[in-house]
Amino acid sequence: MQTLYWILIFLAVFCAMEFMAWFTHKYVMHGFLWSLHKDHHHKDHDSWFERNDAFFIFYAIVSMTCFYFWSYENVWWCLPIGLGIMAYGIAYFVVHDIFIHQRFKILRNANNWYAKGVRRAHKMHHKHLGKDHGECFGMLIVPFKYFKR
Repeated sequence: MQTLYWILIFLAVFCAMEFMAWFTHKYVMHGFLWSLHKDHHHKDHDSWFERNDAFFIFYAIVSMTCFYFWSYENVWWCLPIGLGIMAYGIAYFVVHDIFIHQRFKILRNANNWYAKGVRRAHKMHHKHLGKDHGECFGMLIVPFKYFKR
């Protein structure tokens, strides 16, 4: 029975992370921490790394904290939470950094309906170079209109 709880918690956290990504992107990255995110919209340096990568580090620390509480404090439900956050982080990295922004030159030829829709939505997000008037703040779930031709 506990395995079922682990799976349900993992799936719930993974899905909730899409909302967290949207919320953080819209109200934190395009809000009071725009100074960390703006180099993602308008690169102003020569480094492969962006100040925007700090957000990835924040969620990695949250996930690792969950692993600590599971491992050393025996809080069983922290493991599926930590794994859910980590799995979403991996999915986000693959879709956003590898597939869309090509930070690694792989997955260039993905051309199915989902890939096209996610790419279109993200392109619309990046047409705004400033922090205001943005759209499409989610990552894995985007409005249906971007899947239409």
